[in-house]
Amino acid sequence: MSVVEVPQPGGPESLRGGTRPTPAPGIGEVLIEVAAAGVNRPDVLQRLGKYPPPPGVTDIPGLEVAGHIAIVGEGVTGWRLGDAVCALVAGGGYSQFCVAPAGQCLPVPRGWSLAEAASLPEAMFTVWTNVFERGRLQAGESLLVHGGSSGIGVTAIQLGRAFGARVFATAGTDEKCAACERLGALRAINYRREDFVPIVRDATGGTGVDLILDMVGGDYLPRNLEALAIEGRLVQIAFLRSPRVELDLSTVMRRRLTITGSTLRPRTVQEKAAIAEELRRQVWPLLDDMRVKPAIHASFPMAGAADAHRLMESSAHIGKIVLTR
Repeated sequence: MSVVEVPQPGGPESLRGGTRPTPAPGIGEVLIEVAAAGVNRPDVLQRLGKYPPPPGVTDIPGLEVAGHIAIVGEGVTGWRLGDAVCALVAGGGYSQFCVAPAGQCLPVPRGWSLAEAASLPEAMFTVWTNVFERGRLQAGESLLVHGGSSGIGVTAIQLGRAFGARVFATAGTDEKCAACERLGALRAINYRREDFVPIVRDATGGTGVDLILDMVGGDYLPRNLEALAIEGRLVQIAFLRSPRVELDLSTVMRRRLTITGSTLRPRTVQEKAAIAEELRRQVWPLLDDMRVKPAIHASFPMAGAADAHRLMESSAHIGKIVLTR
């Protein structure tokens, strides 16, 4: 099969076309003929040699795919040959065929193209587990999403709004802020010229927001704590600035704050399958009804993966980037 691989860590130009043996699905797995694959920041980190795949996982990048099932592995129920699916995978998405655990597959939503479906798994699994499971967001609460124009951000804004939260977001340009507001944010804050702390406190009547989803880290930590309401929750999912911070624990104790976070890739197949089941039950009806909509900034042919990575690293995109075959 044809693949895009990384023979040596480096810049976008280190992504090269190649061929590999077509993998065979194991027990509980399916083989997907890939029509499209999502591009995510962990792919960039892997290309740079900073985010190696877990033991036993292919070194071909790509964490989410959409296509048709080509082979149904032993012990798989609920899926048939030819079914159109999207899937979260631990690696291997930048290829002609990709193995996926059956429990991590979801049907392509009604009316969505395969390219649009490929933009779903990584963001949906991440947002659901962090905002709704770890963050415990409830209808009527307030949510601040940092990086609101990213693939994770546009998903968190739409899901937060769909489940009845008041959503705020930060982004780096007025264009990105306007896009966040079109997707459902009550107020998007240009972090290059505005301070999100007084803005969200003022917008919430001085109380602060109930939940913050942060992928910045570093010096955002004390400001996030200041922007949280009493009993507020901070969920950390990345650290574009730094993973190392200085924390005043008295603030956490005095205001009864919760700080948590998670990573998705190392979680077990069983854990990911449980998340997929919750998504299918609670989120997929919103996708079928287009109450949550695709947010794709650009698509590239698989051979143009280097250009897709350049766009990702520029942070000029609003929403998702996909590769298509």
